[in-house]
Amino acid sequence: MRLEKWQALGNDYLIAERDALPLPLTPARVRRLCDRHVGLGADGVLQLEPPDAAGFTARLRIFNPDGSEAELSGNGAREAILYLRCRGWTAQRTFSVQTVAGELRATIADDLRCARVAMGRARLHSADYPAGGEDGSGLLPDGSSFQHVSIGNPQCAIHVADPAALDALDLPAIGPAIEHHDAFPNATNVSWWTAIDASTIRARIFERGVGETRSSGTGATGAAVAHVLGGGFSPVTVRLDGGELEVDVGEDFHVDLTGWAVAVYVADVSDELLADLATDA
Repeated sequence: MRLEKWQALGNDYLIAERDALPLPLTPARVRRLCDRHVGLGADGVLQLEPPDAAGFTARLRIFNPDGSEAELSGNGAREAILYLRCRGWTAQRTFSVQTVAGELRATIADDLRCARVAMGRARLHSADYPAGGEDGSGLLPDGSSFQHVSIGNPQCAIHVADPAALDALDLPAIGPAIEHHDAFPNATNVSWWTAIDASTIRARIFERGVGETRSSGTGATGAAVAHVLGGGFSPVTVRLDGGELEVDVGEDFHVDLTGWAVAVYVADVSDELLADLATDA
C-alpha cells in the first residue's frame, strides 16, 4: 500500500488512489492510518478514483480521522487537486472533480503549489440548521450570536470582538458542545473570528470529527461569509494558525477559495501494518 501525505497550512491528509489500494478503506482502517502513534498520522484520508460522469478528472472522497466521511474540505480538496495535476491524472491547469458536495472547479497556478477552487454557493439556511431563519443567524445557550453558513458542510461562525479574547479561547473545551448542539442535527464545524480590517480577519477553527485544527478551508469560508454579511469587503484574507487563505465571496454568495498545498512524503505501508489493516473490517 503506497500513500502520499500532503499538507495545506498544517492541515495534513493522506492521499490514496482507490484502484491501487490492496484493501478498501473502511472507517476502522481510516482511523488506524490517521493515528499519529500506531499509523501514519493525518487529519484525514483523501481517496481518488475515476469519475462516473463526463467532464470530470476524478471523484474525490474525504474521510475524517474518526472514519466518518466528510462532504467537503477546502484544504483537502486543494491537496487532492494539486496531486491530480502533479501525478499526471491531467495536463490541464483548469479542471473539475466530483465530490459528495458537488462539482469543484479548480485553476492551478504556474508554480503548481497554489490553486483557486470554486467551492459553490454558500447558503445561510439549510437542513443542517433546520430551526434557523433565512438569514442563518442564531443564539447559543450562553447568549453568543452565531452565523450559520452551509458550504458543502455546515459552519457555525461566531464573531469575537476582542482579538486577545479570541486567542484565549480553549477550543477543545468549548468546541464539542457547539459541534453536537441539538440545533445542528448533523453536527457542525465551528469558527471563531475577529476582524483585523475591512478585508482581513483572524479565525480559529474546531472541525466536526476532527477537533481543533490549524487550518480549515470551509471553516475559513464560514467566517469570511459572516464577515462580509457584517459589512466587510471581499475578497477576505483569513489568517489561521497555519497561514492565510483568500476567500472571494460574490454577491450571490458564490465562493472561490485560494491557497497553497504541498507534498510531504510518499510512504510504503509496512507488511506488519498492512496485516493489521487486513483484520480491521
